[in-house]
Amino acid sequence: MRVIIAAAGTAGHINPGLAIANKIKQEEKDSNIIFIGTTRGLENDLVPRAGYELKTIDAYGLSRKISIENIKKMMKTLKGFSEAKKIIKEFKPDIVIGTGGYICGAVIASAHSLHIPTMLHESNSFPGKAVKMLAKKTDTILVSFEDAIPRIKNAKNVVHTGTPIKIKKQEYGINEKNRILKEIGLNETKPIILVSGGSQGAQKINETIVEIIRNKLNKNYQMIWATGPKQFDIVKENLENSNINMNHLENMKILPYIYNMEEIMNIADVIIGRGGAMTVTEISNLGKPSILVPLPNVSHNHQLYNAKVLENIKAAKIILNEELTGEKLNQVIEEIILDKLKLLEMGKNALKVSTNQVENKIYQEIKKLITKK
Repeated sequence: MRVIIAAAGTAGHINPGLAIANKIKQEEKDSNIIFIGTTRGLENDLVPRAGYELKTIDAYGLSRKISIENIKKMMKTLKGFSEAKKIIKEFKPDIVIGTGGYICGAVIASAHSLHIPTMLHESNSFPGKAVKMLAKKTDTILVSFEDAIPRIKNAKNVVHTGTPIKIKKQEYGINEKNRILKEIGLNETKPIILVSGGSQGAQKINETIVEIIRNKLNKNYQMIWATGPKQFDIVKENLENSNINMNHLENMKILPYIYNMEEIMNIADVIIGRGGAMTVTEISNLGKPSILVPLPNVSHNHQLYNAKVLENIKAAKIILNEELTGEKLNQVIEEIILDKLKLLEMGKNALKVSTNQVENKIYQEIKKLITKK
């Protein structure tokens, strides 16, 4: 099988593409797969690191505002269409798959014009502009959440598969859980709250946790807090300004990044994070209660729609970014952890929107398209 995968920008776009590529390789070892991205995104690190070839073209998100800068981007993006078409003609793929980013517009449209089967994967509950724009030109659109299906108009075929993720549900025995906790300097005596704003961190969430520490609000629970590498020193300085040493805190472990995230997410009692599609998918598949603070000012407010998937089934509590304070967050944490029944029910509810065998479902849809060719 010869496959082109278009993915650019963030890990949320690239990792699903890599998961699909790995599944194809697992099923058909002689497959030839290349990626198309830009020169600016994480694909330049993640794709070669995973062992795949990356070809780059020009592609930008365009604003409706008329400006010299926007006109330049438009010209470069138009050039990107011809670059994409050239790569596709030379590679001769059996299928072209897009998993997110502005790159999908040029690559999927070019493949469609060359009568090559096309597929898009949409991770968010509220589909992005690229998916809506390309709906008519795409043979199959795969979605992570069922809520997305009625929001995609004029599509030929929409299939609910879920989003492929690395983190899987694990059942740890008490000894294994204690080992994991001991390694990070915590114990089993109090509930564990995981706080993570994603790989880059979340400034507003970080400021709020600093507030909780300053006011010593975390008496009834322990926190494992990933600040994000770029914000770790800022957090450290903010605490030092209040004469607080981050290495000598009670009920608290502060890290720039969590490398054993699968272990930590599995032993956590409650997860606090943003409303990214990958985060919501991981939380639902693990069956964890969560407190979500959707990132504002993103396209179509899609993080809020993602978070509502869990809130609507009483699996999560949403706190809007502008309403987030240390006192408010602590109140919601304690409402959950001090009510054992609520803690249990929220976890069970999260599993209601979990997805299984995602990679298998996607692979079967790929095979269907190629067979129709």
